[in-house]
Amino acid sequence: MHIHILGICGTFMGGIAAIARAAGVKVTGCDANVYPPMSTQLEALGIELIPGYTPEQVELKPDLFVIGNVVSRGNPLMEEILNRGLPYTSGPQWVGEHILNGKHVLAVAGTHGKTTTTSMLAWILEAAGLNPGFLIGGIPENFGVSARNTDSRLFVIEADEYDTAFFDKRSKFVHYRPTTAVLNNLEFDHADIFTDLAAIETQFHHLVRSVPGKGLVIVNAREASLDRVLARGCWSNVEHFGSDTGWSAGPAAADGAFDVLLGGQPQGRVQWDLLGEHNRMNALAAIAAARHAGVEPARAIAALADFKNVKRRMEVRGSAGGVTVYDDFAHHPTAIATTIAGLRAKVGGARILAVLEPRSNTMKLGVMKAALPGSLTNADLVFGYGAGAGKDALGWNLAEALQPLGAKAGAYDALGPLVTAVSTAARSGDHIVVMSNGGFGGVHQKLLDALAAR
Repeated sequence: MHIHILGICGTFMGGIAAIARAAGVKVTGCDANVYPPMSTQLEALGIELIPGYTPEQVELKPDLFVIGNVVSRGNPLMEEILNRGLPYTSGPQWVGEHILNGKHVLAVAGTHGKTTTTSMLAWILEAAGLNPGFLIGGIPENFGVSARNTDSRLFVIEADEYDTAFFDKRSKFVHYRPTTAVLNNLEFDHADIFTDLAAIETQFHHLVRSVPGKGLVIVNAREASLDRVLARGCWSNVEHFGSDTGWSAGPAAADGAFDVLLGGQPQGRVQWDLLGEHNRMNALAAIAAARHAGVEPARAIAALADFKNVKRRMEVRGSAGGVTVYDDFAHHPTAIATTIAGLRAKVGGARILAVLEPRSNTMKLGVMKAALPGSLTNADLVFGYGAGAGKDALGWNLAEALQPLGAKAGAYDALGPLVTAVSTAARSGDHIVVMSNGGFGGVHQKLLDALAAR
């Protein structure tokens, strides 16, 4: 079989390419931006990459075109595919039909923590010798790759609620048909495709509807939105985490260690250096899901001692002039607040300088702008970056949105002045956390260079 993937250089579609190649499929692909590291990874797998979406690519004559959700009507190659009546499908549907079929699928859904929880779960299963396949929207440092296909009956997948493709507006996760489904949390997000929280709850209920009766739905007990999802009907077993009657976490020690309890009964103590309540909740969900796949809680708890987190989740990018620079994927106000709270727990009274690029579709629409100041109050200084043009431009004034923070916050529309302002304000002992769901113009290294040159 030969598939040609449109939008192959995204993390998700690139992961599909890798697992398809491992399954013996001939894979080619194209994207508007073909560049390292994804291009290098794919080429190392023997996957031919074509820059752009030229109509002539139909002459490759693949058996099937696999369409990423970055592709829309008007795309020249997509228009040629449609005009010729050539076969095509979405990435999630292809994975569901060709990779996940017949597997015990463990799917992790939620507004926040999907990538980290999926990575924890995959690592627990790996440490237990179960050799799971996985497809994750980030790179777990324990594995060094975002996706792999194995002969294991287990497959762990990050279950995204974003829409599948321009021709399939259901959430991606409806294609996965999990036996084990984790519902980590649920808030309003993706304002470009969902009108309100109720619309996302409907999609989550579609996921719940697909879990078999013998399956398990693992639910965050603290989320009223998830209570509403289950109230619409659930035909599977249910376990809760974050409650005394289900899975719960004891208080965290100074080094991050905490006890795991099930129904109030101790199961073991997680010894790791990850901090924050959000990571304890992620761990509970992963331990519960692993138990459904046959891993005893004590073994899962022991495995987490060797969990190395995910790239771009409070990843230390370097230190210069006594200042540490972190990279984090946070781009929703809740995730921003959680990230800063976790760092505060780690550094105590040291100063935290938050550098934020609000570039997600929801952020660009301004839906969350009123919540931004509250999410940043735990930082000592705040530097916002609001540059962009066309589809990348903010539809609102960042400086105005940050005004409730007073003199400790500023907004910048160019990287140079931003880097100068941050490096000038920073002093030895400070911690700079850079938050964006994009590359942010390589600002991390620019900051390190500026700090080193002082």
